[in-house]
Amino acid sequence: MLSTMSMMMRPSCSSATTPLPARPIPGSYGLPLIGPLKDRLDYFWFQGPETFFRSRMATHKGTVFRTNMPPTFPFFVGVNPHVVALLDCSSFSTLFDPSLVDKRNVLVGDYMPSLAFTGNTRVVVYLDPSEPDHSRVKSFCLDLLKSSAKVWVSEFLRNLDLMLASIESDVAKNGSASFFLPLQKCIFSFLANSLVGADPSASPDVGDLGFVLLDKWLALQLLPITKVGVIPQPLEELLLHSFPFPFFLVSGAYRKLYDFVEKGGQEVIQRAEKDYGLKKEEAIHNILFVLGFNAFGGFSVFLPSLITTIGTDKTGLQEKLREEVRRVMQSRGESVMSFQAVREMELVRSTVYEVLRLKPPVPLQFGRARTDFELKSHECSYRVEKGELLCGYQPLVMRDPLVFDRPEDFLPDRFLGSAGRELLNYLFWSNGPETGTPTTANKQCAAKDYVIETACLLVAEIFNRYDEFLCDESTNVTKLVKK
Repeated sequence: MLSTMSMMMRPSCSSATTPLPARPIPGSYGLPLIGPLKDRLDYFWFQGPETFFRSRMATHKGTVFRTNMPPTFPFFVGVNPHVVALLDCSSFSTLFDPSLVDKRNVLVGDYMPSLAFTGNTRVVVYLDPSEPDHSRVKSFCLDLLKSSAKVWVSEFLRNLDLMLASIESDVAKNGSASFFLPLQKCIFSFLANSLVGADPSASPDVGDLGFVLLDKWLALQLLPITKVGVIPQPLEELLLHSFPFPFFLVSGAYRKLYDFVEKGGQEVIQRAEKDYGLKKEEAIHNILFVLGFNAFGGFSVFLPSLITTIGTDKTGLQEKLREEVRRVMQSRGESVMSFQAVREMELVRSTVYEVLRLKPPVPLQFGRARTDFELKSHECSYRVEKGELLCGYQPLVMRDPLVFDRPEDFLPDRFLGSAGRELLNYLFWSNGPETGTPTTANKQCAAKDYVIETACLLVAEIFNRYDEFLCDESTNVTKLVKK
């Protein structure tokens, strides 16, 4: 629970009633080419992302400073690596103020993957709310989610049942089983059926390997900005972080996915054209991005973290989750999970929130200063100039010690009670506070609530089904005991 000191400090996150001392933004970008290259090597190789930010925070004795962010030298022409880092809840929340920051084309920083990856269409994530196209495309995305609600739960549970049956069989045969690929297959199938209305199993070009096509498409866009760790350094730097990857390497895979949506998603495409004024091609590319990048990509990062965190816990959390899940289901007299049921499972929900706090699926958020303004951290104010790129690293922001008690610890009951609900104002994983609402006027994730409910469904189904569910950090299930 929150300590008295933490409760006393938390008001510093809101608008200050007394002026904060002004301070120039510390840090520098170093010499041309050399400074950005040094920071890139620190970020990917010598330090890693978290130590990269922590070490600079210690050097500058503050949570706001100048640094460089990859990608950079030698073959990223026109990409400016200069950023102002924001590492506390107060300064980071500036990224959600559309009067201060512009979000166009800064999804992953100043670097933007080739538009060829999205059919030469600036899909909704690259649009700022001030652009006319943003409102109609995000309205369509919100409608797409709303219309999927009638089958979302049933499709998720159907595909989850197939996934768990496969894992059970492999554990029985081999003593353990990786859940990652079965989970990706589950995610892709349920999202395709729910969002697009298209069944991958009915498509000879997509079939059971649709998730592999998406993985390839995602990888080539994100490799230049992602620490992989699969191949040794310096090969990773030379082969993965030195140049943007061309679209033609995945053009065939993307064409199959495009045709899949075009043939199977005729109803949602027609709605996009008729009700929101989108052209057919524009609608398909946006649907594919929502399906593949936002939904599939996000779930593929977050759900494995959720499963491994719970499956490796040794504090007695599993017993508490199991008791809550079965108590709620018994009190409702139901055997099939639903959104209504999991909304009564407070510990399940708090656990989901806590994993999102410690391991947000999108670690970095960016925004470009729309005008000159005063940026406020807990302790100081800084002058930001128009055009400067702001960069927040969420895994540190959401471990702000002036907001969260024992910020480095996994506390699954952190978000219980009135004090816990207050902390939802500082849970920023969705490109906005958990207490916020996605609208056409902001950039908050349209599927914010669906992500939480789906994660709760996953946890609840596991503990309604199994008396024991153990796994390791390598996404291997090592023990399953059915009730």
